[in-house]
Amino acid sequence: MCRNHGPGHRHGDCRCTGAPMERFMQPCLLLLLHRRSTHGYELIQSLREFGFHDSEADPGTVYRNLRRLEEEGLVSSQWDTSGGGPARRLYRLTPEGEELLHAWAEAITHNKRRLEYFLARYREEFGQR
Repeated sequence: MCRNHGPGHRHGDCRCTGAPMERFMQPCLLLLLHRRSTHGYELIQSLREFGFHDSEADPGTVYRNLRRLEEEGLVSSQWDTSGGGPARRLYRLTPEGEELLHAWAEAITHNKRRLEYFLARYREEFGQR
């Protein structure tokens, strides 16, 4: 969905800005799991602190990302039967996942510098602050 045009409008249908952030979800999940091992539902709720809206952090998208991270050996999971309810998967970060988290932080830092440079030139060009 494109944030500029609302529901029903897909980003690929126009030249607007609202690029999807699904790929950014992976380092966010890794960082959340670095804090502590947790269940998928808690991860879905915690993604809000990174600016993900409910439509972006829907359960299907989050669990697809967790499954992909687990297939790549970046996250591990096991069934947690300690609670009174049904068994739930407990996700934890692997050492390989922590390495990738550090690599993401470096890449984001580099991209942030590039974006800040672009915005500074843009503001100079258009006289904005």
